[in-house]
Amino acid sequence: MPAMTSGIMIDGHSLTLGQVVQVARGLAPVTIAPQALEAMQASRERVEAIVQKDQPVYGINTGFGSLSTVSISADEANLLQNNLIISHAVGVGSPLPQDVVRGMLLLRANALCQGYSGIRPQLVQTLVDMLNAGVHPIIPRQGSLGASGDLAPLSHMALVLLGLGEARYQGAVLPGARAMEMAGIPTQRLLAKEGLALINGTQAMGGVGALALADALWAARLADLAAGFSLEGLLGNLSAFDPRVHQVRPHPGQMLVADNLRMLCAGSQLLENARGQRVQDAYSLRCVPQVHGAVRGALAHVAQVLETEFNAVTDNPLVFEGDEVISGGNFHGEPLALALDYLSIAVAELASISERRLERLVNPQLSGGLPPFLSPRPGVNSGMMIIQYTAASLVSENKVLAHPASVDSIPSSANQEDHVSMGMSAARKARQVVDNTLTVLAMELLAAAQAVSLREGQPSPFYQALHALIREKTPFLQEDRELRLDVQAMNRLVRLGEIERLLAEHLPALK
Repeated sequence: MPAMTSGIMIDGHSLTLGQVVQVARGLAPVTIAPQALEAMQASRERVEAIVQKDQPVYGINTGFGSLSTVSISADEANLLQNNLIISHAVGVGSPLPQDVVRGMLLLRANALCQGYSGIRPQLVQTLVDMLNAGVHPIIPRQGSLGASGDLAPLSHMALVLLGLGEARYQGAVLPGARAMEMAGIPTQRLLAKEGLALINGTQAMGGVGALALADALWAARLADLAAGFSLEGLLGNLSAFDPRVHQVRPHPGQMLVADNLRMLCAGSQLLENARGQRVQDAYSLRCVPQVHGAVRGALAHVAQVLETEFNAVTDNPLVFEGDEVISGGNFHGEPLALALDYLSIAVAELASISERRLERLVNPQLSGGLPPFLSPRPGVNSGMMIIQYTAASLVSENKVLAHPASVDSIPSSANQEDHVSMGMSAARKARQVVDNTLTVLAMELLAAAQAVSLREGQPSPFYQALHALIREKTPFLQEDRELRLDVQAMNRLVRLGEIERLLAEHLPALK
């Protein structure tokens, strides 16, 4: 495991998207706030008092779902919770990636920290210990309806806490008990209410969705950068980004993107020399602030929903002061399902307009004097022809994936759970849309760099630096070669932080 970044403390109330990314990808260590430990202990004591009473309380001394009418004796209450985990861990498909699993562990621990779930603090500490030691449960990605929470994936997570299931530890997939033993973490046996506390929640869709959102926010900045680079290569018209245009339609995202384009292209010799050649550009250039800005607005909404959910109590029933236990529906994933469908739709638009700019770069009828497919010797060479094909295929796939998952519902648990969110499906689709979009943007940047190389004159100072960075990874395309290697290099470039560091150095004000 790479070196950990600075740690964070969870209290159930203040977790941010940035902190989720620090833990999920930066391996930041986690601690639990003392007040959270106290709140969980008080909640646990209320549950233990309820167990001694002879009155039915859902999930503590009754069955689950449609079995809620079945009474469970005090002697069997603990067995019930362990059976819940074993019976519900029936996910299928390939395992979720490590960053998502870490996000799930963090989000579940944070949700329990508020102290309304009746779980012993030591179990939540065990989740945190697993995070810090790098014990990552093997969690299949399919099987959640997102209704009583992400029951199947969270059950696979909880299996390892019990010494069951499988986990990845120090690069190997091991039985859960062995992974915990090697990490020096004691396994647990669940008591009344604790199984429900671990798996009634939205932390699988939340974990996938949080990282998809983090990548989408970067894709939105990268899209502005790619659009400006294409503007340089196509000798576009900067007048469309005049602040007066956007002040009279004052959507915050639109104004922000227009500001970004002006900063990115400031000092461009190419664009200054082209001034007055065209009255206006095609929409894929001229309407970048309107399209990219609308995406920024969508992502801001998704961020608000997700950060609210990070710090929400999402299991059932909830345990309040006075030993009052209320059965509600906070586990239902509809808020996240709708938001993550919105994320897919918004980010798909970034890829859609990017592919149109890419088409203009490679099409000699639209590129304003560039050679066909950006090849200095077209005919015997195909140049960058097929890059546009590949981008178009990803854009088409995004259109399929952008169909909302949240409009579907299939009843379950003998029709007790008769409306479900399909939020995990929405999250998984969103992650794929974002990944596809980053690839399309990488290909636009590759083509724009080739176009700028073919022009006489210099782009803006920032784009000179970006052009030099791209040329370090992908030489100028003089003759046909294995272009897949260039695409792979650009895919790494847009994902590994080098462009972000370049922006921080040259344009720290870019948002």
